[in-house]
Amino acid sequence: MTDLPAGITKAGTSTTGSEWRILGHTYHLKSECDSSFSFETYDPAGTFVPPHIHTTQDEFIYVLEGRFDLYLDGNWAHAEPGDLVRMPRGLAHGYYNKTDKPARALFWVSPAGNLKALFDQLHDLADPDEVAKRSAAHDVNFLPPGAVEGA
Repeated sequence: MTDLPAGITKAGTSTTGSEWRILGHTYHLKSECDSSFSFETYDPAGTFVPPHIHTTQDEFIYVLEGRFDLYLDGNWAHAEPGDLVRMPRGLAHGYYNKTDKPARALFWVSPAGNLKALFDQLHDLADPDEVAKRSAAHDVNFLPPGAVEGA
């Protein structure tokens, strides 16, 4: 079992000093233990993560800056600074920065599952099809392109 160490991880930094760059987004590890995994995101204007399903994890987004347009189980919504987005396991969801400004957020999943291992494999990977293939091997399944209207 991995225990959660005490401490502070400063904004824009990682507990390990490393970062992941995945399809235009930048992620910084904030915390990791068996029960949860958290990361800060920097999402430039125009970036998105298409609809997908975590089969074994609940996921959350706390918006720090900017705005996200969200696909949540068949509905569209938006979240702004101070909003908390809840995405239960098994629920199709995706997020989009459709503005002309960057966004930042704190994401976390519970339990931690295989998300860190997945991010390690996706770092600097530019092929969306390969991202989807590797994600499926880590309990994150992307919906096929065109499956969601407006996505």
